[in-house]
Amino acid sequence: MEKNKPTIVVVMPAYNAARTLERTYQDIPLDLVDHVIVVDDASHDDTPALAARLGLRTLVHRRNMGYGANQKTCYSEALRLGADIVIMVHADHQYDPTRIPALIQPILDDRYDMVLGTRIADGQALKGGMPLWKFIANRFLTTMENLILGQRLTDLHTGMRAYSREFLVHVPWWLNSDDFVFDTEMIVQGVACGFRLGEVSVPARYFDEASSVNFRVSVRYGLQTLNVLRRYLLHRLGIAPRDQFRRVEATRWSQTELAERYDVYNT
Repeated sequence: MEKNKPTIVVVMPAYNAARTLERTYQDIPLDLVDHVIVVDDASHDDTPALAARLGLRTLVHRRNMGYGANQKTCYSEALRLGADIVIMVHADHQYDPTRIPALIQPILDDRYDMVLGTRIADGQALKGGMPLWKFIANRFLTTMENLILGQRLTDLHTGMRAYSREFLVHVPWWLNSDDFVFDTEMIVQGVACGFRLGEVSVPARYFDEASSVNFRVSVRYGLQTLNVLRRYLLHRLGIAPRDQFRRVEATRWSQTELAERYDVYNT
């Protein structure tokens, strides 16, 4: 390994991703990446077995814990492996992993601490198959978040993003939801803790095998996102301070806590 080369870790939260996992993995620039971790959230298909056959470091939840819980396992394991930069890529091949070099470059250049893979900036979201109702909901929620957080980003609901080690060590992500709104909480925490957020264009594909939340779940997610913004405003105004939005000195998320709470095991 090159001296002083940063350790790059890709984490892939997975659920019933047996049909898409290998394609996703094949698009990862492995010459740039040191470790690829798959965390399976109690899939009903052979996702864990496939990940193991591909030679990937595989952690499995014995019971379904949720998308946010999956990411908690991902980041805990990535930090344990000494990651300097962590990239989250969904195992459903919806987001383009070949964009990883562009996604991490702003972190390597010390311009940002968190980089989002935007589907909106290049105007290709609808052409790529994003349903119109999802596009409209994305525009509304992203606008509200930009106003409250003081940002000027185009897609705050992307599923592909990169984090610096400093971000993951000092943001208390273990206090976040185990549900989909975990992603929103990470963004709000990043702003609250004084980290720099940026974005890079990443194409997204919409097809039958790609996982997609339905309308009912999307409505719940939208309401949860607005509630996170409400909690953040109350925190910022000093009315209802929350530890969730305070920078910490170091992560307190130990491997023991991980194993006890999420019942994970290595394949």
